[in-house]
Amino acid sequence: MDFAQAGILEPGPAHGRYLFFSVTAQATPAVLGFTLQRLAALVDGQSVVVGLGATLVQAMEVEVPGLRAMPDFSGHGVHVPSTPVALWCWVRGTAQGEVVLHARSIEKALAPAFHLDRVLDGFRHGDPSAAHDRDLTGFEDGTENPEGDEAETAALVHGAAEGMTGSSFVAIQQWVHNLDAFDALGTEGQNNAMGRRMSDNEELEDAPASAHVKRTAQESFSPEAFVLRRSMPWAVGHQCGLFFVAFGATLNAFEAQMRRMAGQEDGIVDATFTYSKPVTGAYLWCPPVREGRLDLRQLGL
Repeated sequence: MDFAQAGILEPGPAHGRYLFFSVTAQATPAVLGFTLQRLAALVDGQSVVVGLGATLVQAMEVEVPGLRAMPDFSGHGVHVPSTPVALWCWVRGTAQGEVVLHARSIEKALAPAFHLDRVLDGFRHGDPSAAHDRDLTGFEDGTENPEGDEAETAALVHGAAEGMTGSSFVAIQQWVHNLDAFDALGTEGQNNAMGRRMSDNEELEDAPASAHVKRTAQESFSPEAFVLRRSMPWAVGHQCGLFFVAFGATLNAFEAQMRRMAGQEDGIVDATFTYSKPVTGAYLWCPPVREGRLDLRQLGL
């Protein structure tokens, strides 16, 4: 769709930098609006994807239909926290230095209305010529992603008012892997946890009910719960994992999947929790693009 931030629909970049901002105490609705207009002039939606959280929208005293805070999905022995973010920027590029400098220009443009709370760098893993990238566990990521028109249907808002059509909602979570625990599962245990063979990515017919593929089979929900995943591996010191990113026309599809993964639907917890855990979680709204810049008409800008 012409109005969408192009980075939502394009494959993941070689390098990415995630920026997490909060609203500063002195930022009035007018100051926030002025600052976001300054950001809009710098963002084409391709080299930088931008998402606005419910706290920012509320601070501006406006409304985005369908935007809400991520619930805390904890329970059944797993912790799935909600950690709201006011403004999220995904800086994308082919080289890390390019991404770092681009991120710096965004941070400067947003000050002093926004404070940069946290930075996380992501990267592509696996054969760059392959159809899908890989998680650090070695499994392909995004195998079940819709493509073409189906991807646009799953990820983007259609048939809404100007300023909403072409926008998207996104769920983001930072998952921390315990690769020692993953290694201890052995090949059979790893394949059963995912519900696919790592060697050829084929789905296992006899996978246990806790297998990730069975927990998140998008067509098994009513209504069907399709999302467009654009996740990236990350590593900081001795820690590593997956920064999970799922775009949707609404937040409902992700929410249905996450509830089932966390055991809230039938008490069965997704097996990926045996070696990985989410430590952050937030919902955001990604505005559309108009004439090469962010379209902020939904915010009255």
